[in-house]
This record gives sequence, C-alpha cells and structure tokens, in this order.
Amino acid sequence: MINLSTLQLKMFHNGMIVGRIVTRNMATMPVDVPKKSYELVIVGGGAGGLSIASRFVRYLRALKKPPNSIAVIEPRDTHFYQPLWTLVGAGIKDLSESGRPMAQVMPKGVDWIKEACSKIDPESKSVILSGATGTVNYRYLVVAAGINIDWDKVEGLLPALEQPNNGVCSNYSDRYVMRTWQTMKQFQGGNAIFTMPNTPIKCAGAPQKIMYLTDAHLCKNGVRDRTKITYYTSLPAVFSSKPYSDALTELCRKRDLNIMTRHNLVRVDSQKRLAYFEHLDRLDDPLSEVKYDMLHVTPPMSAPKFLKSLANDTSNGFVAVDPQTLQHVQYEDIFALGDCSSLPTSKTAAAIALQNSILAKNLLQYIQYKESDNIGGSKLKFKAIYNGYSSCPIVTGNERCIMAEFDYDFKPLETFPFDQSKERRTMFLTKKYMLPFVYWNAMLKGYWSGPSIFRKIMHLGFK
Repeated sequence: MINLSTLQLKMFHNGMIVGRIVTRNMATMPVDVPKKSYELVIVGGGAGGLSIASRFVRYLRALKKPPNSIAVIEPRDTHFYQPLWTLVGAGIKDLSESGRPMAQVMPKGVDWIKEACSKIDPESKSVILSGATGTVNYRYLVVAAGINIDWDKVEGLLPALEQPNNGVCSNYSDRYVMRTWQTMKQFQGGNAIFTMPNTPIKCAGAPQKIMYLTDAHLCKNGVRDRTKITYYTSLPAVFSSKPYSDALTELCRKRDLNIMTRHNLVRVDSQKRLAYFEHLDRLDDPLSEVKYDMLHVTPPMSAPKFLKSLANDTSNGFVAVDPQTLQHVQYEDIFALGDCSSLPTSKTAAAIALQNSILAKNLLQYIQYKESDNIGGSKLKFKAIYNGYSSCPIVTGNERCIMAEFDYDFKPLETFPFDQSKERRTMFLTKKYMLPFVYWNAMLKGYWSGPSIFRKIMHLGFK
C-alpha cells in the first residue's frame, strides 16, 4: 500500500515546512499541448483550485507519481483576491493590490490548461474543454469552478453599469468596482440604496459592508445629514447568524440605516433613476418603485451551467457533495469545494481555507485506499470532517469591523477570546492587512487551513 508517514502528513497538512512560504521566482506558463489524461484534474484556478493544486503537487510527489500529474483548467490571465474589492470600492485600497498574474500564482509542477470548461462527463471520467485541447481525462477530479454572476437577471442593470455618472455601481467585478468609489465621491445627497439578491452569492456580508463604508464616507464629507440610506435584502434578517444579526441591526438603528427585508431588485431604469423591487412574501403585489441617487447592486448569482452533470435535484445546480467529506454524493472519484459546491454554508474565502484542508486530506486518503492492495476490505471512512466553518469580516466603517465566524448551524465559532459581535479596530486591521497577506503567501500555496489551531489555543482547547 502506498502511504505517507504520520510525520509527513502532519508537516504537509499544517504547512510546517521551513522556508516554503516565499515568493515564486519563476512563473508557470500555460502548456501548449496538454496530455490526454492526468492523475488529478482541477477545474478552476481560484482560491480553492490553487490551494488544492499546491497541496497535491507535494502529495503526489511523495506518492512517487510522475511529474506534472496534475492539470489545472483555468482560462483567466489574472487571479483576484476578491474580498479586497469592498475596500477598493470605498477608496481604501487600489484595484491593483487585489490581483496578480495567474502565471505567478499557479503552482510549479502542474500543467496549466488555459481554456474554459464546457462540460464534465463523470461516466467517461473526462472534461470537455472549449478550445483546441478538446477532452482531458482524469483519474480523480476536483471541481473549484466558482460561481456565475448573472448581471442580466436584473433588467437594465448591465446598460446602467456601462453608462457614466448615473449613480449605479457594483463591487462585484474588477470592471465595475471603481465605479463605486467614483459614485461615492460624486454623491451630494439624496437616496442611497444597497441591495442583496434572492440567490446564493459569494460573501453574503459584502452587500452591506459597502453601505457602512458609504455611510462613514458621507459623514466625513458632511453629506450624511441630507442622505437617506436603505438596505434592501431578500433575507428575513440583516445577517444569517443571529448574534451578529442582532448587533448589526442595532448598529443600523443607531446610524439611521434603514433595513427593508424580503425585497428583491428586479429592474433598474437608469434614465429615470428608479429601482423596482418585488416583495418576496407578496409576489402578487405590484413592484415597489424607489427613486435613487446612488444604487449599489449585488447581482444575482448561480452555478456555472457546465456543472449540470454533477448536480442533483436538491443542489440547485451546484456540485452535489457530502457536506462533511466534500466527496460527490454519486461519483466517488469527484470532490468539490468553494462557491460551486452545494455546501450549505456562506461562500467565502475563509470557508475555502478550511474546506481545502478537509478535501485534501480526504482525497489523499481516498487515493491511498484505491491504490492499496486490500481494496476489497472494509469500506473507507473519512477521517476529516467539515463543520461548515465560514467567516465574514463585516467592515462597519471608521476603521472598525465585526469578525463574524460561524458553523453550519450559524452558531458563532469565534477564534478570539472576546465577543466578536462588537466593532473593533483590530479586526479591521486584520481584514485590511493580515488576511490578504495570508491569502497570497500561505493559502494559495496550500499552507493555510483556517484559524482552527489558533482558536483551540486561545480557548484553551475547548473550541
């Protein structure tokens, strides 16, 4: 049986290999002619895909696999750390700080196939690509394809975002995020609206973060007293985890930030500056027509259509995986993580930090099980279990932040030994400086599994 020693596993999983967290000196360029089959194919070069790729370059080397046994399918030239876009949209960070060339962050030792995925055929164990490569076969597959942004699901939104100086903006694209800062600077009072759609989205806290930052900016510039700010959310509360929701609701009350629950934006008329909302509890009612002077839209999102073959009746188009092991519910050689998965937790980079560790351990265990001599023995029982951990640093303006951390049940799962539902400057500095550093220098390189080890230390082993 092929096996890794206990010491090797601990070193790999915890990232305690001295001297490895360094900047790569050489870029990984796309391959001209990919191989027809790979030991491991990873669909997606985002946070989840690159974290897994980095880990398995080391794992498969230790398992004596041939060089370049891993393919990463990713069509984009630039990798973005998207959580930074909240601060970019508020003029706190530059857009250039949020992105790096894909070639720079792609792990050495993988074949980068710079094409888009058009279909996955789990029966033939193949990935069909949109370019000249055609088809790539896999032995094991990890899907980390992210989530689609459906700009066209809100009537009039795309044309509005392409027109200058009309008050419409969004932080959810590198193409449009700077419009938010431009709109904030030009705003001289009136009705400022912020929306949260009636679909799964990445980082469900982001739609309200920019509201708090706008509020702080308007206060600083003497415009707040002639401004009405309203948050229109499709949800029944301002946040999914009650302790944080209670704290944020009280914060909104103190700052005169209005919350309209169960409202969903369906149309934008940028000529008349009107936003139209449906009331999700009274769908037969006429649409509510609201005048705006600033409108920040969080667009609807959905699973990429090429994942249809990996979805089931209950996964809403997302890859149907076991919520604890991240293995596909039907095809045991397929695993998925991040925004494209059916995992019932908030879709955040923090969630992916733990998910990539759980998935890596379980996939490695599965590979060793499949390649062992006693394959007909007892059924494999995975050792690594995902608890749904996710985190959302909710920037509340004025260099303050509520660091929300929670599990599948939306119960707080806090790292620090103090109440994280309170605004703190230390948490803002963590969001602004520490988390981006960890992302680029540890997480993408497969050396960050989230803060669970620090949580145990700070809570004396009781969490």
